[in-house]
Amino acid sequence: MSAAAGMLAARDPEPRAATYLHPGDLAVAVQPTAITTILGSCVGVCLFDARAGVGGMNHYLLPDSLGSRPSPRFGDVAMPQLLMGVLRAGARRERLRARVYGGACVLDAFLGGDHLGERNVQCALQFLAAEGIPVLARDTGGRRGRRLVFHTDDGATLLREI
Repeated sequence: MSAAAGMLAARDPEPRAATYLHPGDLAVAVQPTAITTILGSCVGVCLFDARAGVGGMNHYLLPDSLGSRPSPRFGDVAMPQLLMGVLRAGARRERLRARVYGGACVLDAFLGGDHLGERNVQCALQFLAAEGIPVLARDTGGRRGRRLVFHTDDGATLLREI
């Protein structure tokens, strides 16, 4: 894992609210909040405006809803919902930045080719590119899950393989 800009220091002096993000959910905060989640083949996208101190994260399981009931369990629903959520909370589109995590292939049976984790990552990257939102950091793929902590106000992250 690389030491990308925006990674959290060992100790963070600023107290933050904390929330755990379950698969298929998303959260947006206007107060400094540390959002934690665990990712395998799922993807978590952190979207933030550091100047406004607004950020949010989604955690989706599948790239496409394919006619299912709209739910943030699907990337094609979760990505627009996250974008709209941070904009409604006061973020400015031109200052938005993203970080993308997850998309591992954790089961041997699915190794090779276009596995679910890879499709989840592509969903996020394509959406962000289409919206013109720069991706500052990305840690995707591989064979192991990840524990992610995201600070909504400044975009800092702590990532650990599990």
